Amino acid sequence: MTDLSGKVIIVTGAARGIGAETAREAIAAGANVIVADVLADEGAATVAELGDRARFVALDVTSEQEWDAAIAAAEREFGGLHGLVNNAGISTGQPFETETPEHFRKVLEINLVGVFLGMRAAVPAMQRAGGGSIVNVSSAAGLMGLALTGSYGASKWGVRGLTKIAAVEQGVNGIRVNSVHPGMTYTPMTSGVGIQRGEGNYPNTPMGRVGEANEIAAAIVFLLSDAASYMTGAELAVDGGWTTGPTVKYVMGQ
Repeated sequence: MTDLSGKVIIVTGAARGIGAETAREAIAAGANVIVADVLADEGAATVAELGDRARFVALDVTSEQEWDAAIAAAEREFGGLHGLVNNAGISTGQPFETETPEHFRKVLEINLVGVFLGMRAAVPAMQRAGGGSIVNVSSAAGLMGLALTGSYGASKWGVRGLTKIAAVEQGVNGIRVNSVHPGMTYTPMTSGVGIQRGEGNYPNTPMGRVGEANEIAAAIVFLLSDAASYMTGAELAVDGGWTTGPTVKYVMGQ
């Protein structure tokens, strides 16, 4: 049901972490993938691992010109564009009263304006291909008020809203637009701040652990595929129940 055979997908922030895992899952499902990132060496290594159905494109998501080049590469290398995963972003945490306006603007420029530019660039190519699917990676921080995420949370709430607006506008063009909201996930970025894998290592969630990149990628690939053909404007939380409510310790029979 999650067959992507013949589809051409661009994944941003695909050199490592959730983006790289999404590229792997999409390739496994039959897609051709443009691995887009500012990290050239890591992006090239990911493409070398993925094989002939992957290409690396250098992409700063805040650059209109580089977005145009990425779309052109998809059409030139693989003959069209059917899917876009807006995954690239930066994570940051501090009280909003200590955050500088310059830093706030930088986070929004990458995390929100970059998504806008990507969708705007991709839609004409998807229309030429007869339709497509856009998956915007927001966050659990885009579903709830989360302390110390002033700029990051604002950007991810913005991605959530922009997704719904694009879904309404592009439905008539056969383009579906959905958002995925990962909870805390083990990646190279989060491991650097002490996040650990395994049961019991993240008691903030009902499932008691952080997510794995492949678990987020599986949800993204589902939304890219025809298995989600009647889904648009949806927000899919893949967060171990984090945004559902506070964890309650319960023992059967008590």
